[in-house]
Amino acid sequence: MSFESQLSDFLKDFEKLIVLGVGNELKCDDGVGPFIIKRLKEQGFEDKNRLLFINAETVPENFTGKIRKENPTHLIIVDACLMGGRPGDMKIVDKYDFANIGISTHSMSLSFFVRYLEKDTDFKIIFIGIEPESMDYSEELTENVERTAYEFIDRLKGIVL
Repeated sequence: MSFESQLSDFLKDFEKLIVLGVGNELKCDDGVGPFIIKRLKEQGFEDKNRLLFINAETVPENFTGKIRKENPTHLIIVDACLMGGRPGDMKIVDKYDFANIGISTHSMSLSFFVRYLEKDTDFKIIFIGIEPESMDYSEELTENVERTAYEFIDRLKGIVL
């Protein structure tokens, strides 16, 4: 099944979607999550009743209260993720496979974060990983990862708008 059809299936019947971008904007491709959130906001299709975009940077756990308060039906977490693919590869990662892949540089494990969010809630959660090319200190994404970031934005807009 293609990425787009997996994303489309996940978002079927969504009422309120939060996209949570995670990553360190000072470490090149690790900043892909925040990059995506900034571009989504700049494009102006955030709608507080249906679509909310949160730049969690390296501390997604700081946003658990906001996420629960917003009570979404669906949550997408986007982050750089070492999956052994080519730079810019994008994949929906099963939340139970987090332990088997290298997920970015955050203070709290994202698998723990997801388990915490799932406690006493019933919204759907997926994680979208984008294979980084570089995690060196830089505020710019590499070309492949930036291209994938815009591809994700276009696919998401195509499904939810």
